[in-house]
Amino acid sequence: MSTYLIGDVHGCYDELRSLLDQVAFDPQQDELWLTGDLVARGPASLDVLRFVRSLGDSVRLVLGNHDLHLLAVYAGISRNKPKDRITPLLQADDADELINWLRRQPLLQVDEEKKLVMAHAGITPQWDIATAKMCAREVESVLSSDTYPLFLDAMYGDMPNNWSPELTGLARLRFSSNALTRMRFCFPNGQLDMISKESPESAPPPLKPWFNIPGPVSREYTIVFGHWASLEGKGTPEGIIGLDTGCCWGGTLTMLRWEDKRIFTQVSNRESEIL
Repeated sequence: MSTYLIGDVHGCYDELRSLLDQVAFDPQQDELWLTGDLVARGPASLDVLRFVRSLGDSVRLVLGNHDLHLLAVYAGISRNKPKDRITPLLQADDADELINWLRRQPLLQVDEEKKLVMAHAGITPQWDIATAKMCAREVESVLSSDTYPLFLDAMYGDMPNNWSPELTGLARLRFSSNALTRMRFCFPNGQLDMISKESPESAPPPLKPWFNIPGPVSREYTIVFGHWASLEGKGTPEGIIGLDTGCCWGGTLTMLRWEDKRIFTQVSNRESEIL
């Protein structure tokens, strides 16, 4: 059995299948971890969701910000942006089944045996592992309930940006979803900055990439994340692994085999300028 971890797929179905073919992935024996953002920007979000869902228990995934946005679009809360290229998914005969499956997926994966944690954007240095699990489960509980549109309507926004156990209600859920699916930079005290999207070397002081601020989780676990394609999988400290290498922008789809830490890549089948 092998464990394979793949960065943001973003609707790049052909590349996903080609990457798995490279290692003869066997869902009966192997395990596949996906860093989120399964959909949007690439040409085949519908095919990606159908395929990933068909893999059943051999997949461990987390939701990303684009996955949450898809849920909001399908619920009529947000606008369908043409650049996301999700219209075929929204109009598919099995759209209800796929959306209801997607909204019941986690925002955090933790493997205690491997000492491995995966979240789409990463783990805020303000959280220990118990807090990260609790906050992820709170969002997941709402998403899987009948009241999930209330959260989706309230999730857009950058505040609050500082963790406190005293946060409650929609504000607490918004902080958690931002930390797990949108975060890039933090202030030195771990407070989130939800505005800057520059490269780490271009960020205005005192901002730092979240992974350059030591926290309880990074001291105990390897953290795998996606979300930040411009990093190209580089520049993170030992024990923190970024796997989004911008396949939907004309880059590559990247996969890590956990057991021997070997990296596999699949070059995008499209020119970046068309996206």
